[in-house]
Amino acid sequence: MKTAYISHRDCHQHDTGEGHPENARRISAIEDRFVATGLFDVLRYYDAPLATDEQLLRVHTPEHLEAMIATIPDKGFTRLDPDTVISPESLTAARRAAGAAVLAVDLVMGGEMENAFCCVRPPGHHAESDQAMGFCLFNNIAIGARVAIEELGLERVMIVDWDVHHGNGTQATFWDDPNVAFLSMHRYPFYPGSGAADETGEGA
Repeated sequence: MKTAYISHRDCHQHDTGEGHPENARRISAIEDRFVATGLFDVLRYYDAPLATDEQLLRVHTPEHLEAMIATIPDKGFTRLDPDTVISPESLTAARRAAGAAVLAVDLVMGGEMENAFCCVRPPGHHAESDQAMGFCLFNNIAIGARVAIEELGLERVMIVDWDVHHGNGTQATFWDDPNVAFLSMHRYPFYPGSGAADETGEGA
């Protein structure tokens, strides 16, 4: 089985401050484990590209993209909400994280790889079309799914999200989209307060 490993050193540069749970050690811990188990010997490494504005706008509003660009500080930190911290390199890291999802779709759909693992940050599943939240700036998996449908012609995509938190942003993106099925396995009730059993979307 040919598996792509997609990451980028820029994802380490998204600094959230001392003691923040979403930090660069999350990537280092995964990579250290891959080295220890020999998995890096069987994975094919790819640098995550920068997601384009066009790709980001398949999910996010122009106002959200403009706000992210305008809010990135020249130095230090900015809090978008109590959980979501950004610093000077955060926008570049977020574009890499979304670009990784797009590259994963391209590699698998093009037959070059059978599957792909994106080791990136910031994460994405809380980001809504017009709002960053819960550590997330852009909704990486939603962007990848939209590219698969709108650029590569897939008729149906399924997103399986397992996390202690509900993927509210991904759910909102595809709530009434007949091309995407979204399955979230999470603790409820818990942050962000959504994800009840009766949240089943509209239409197909």
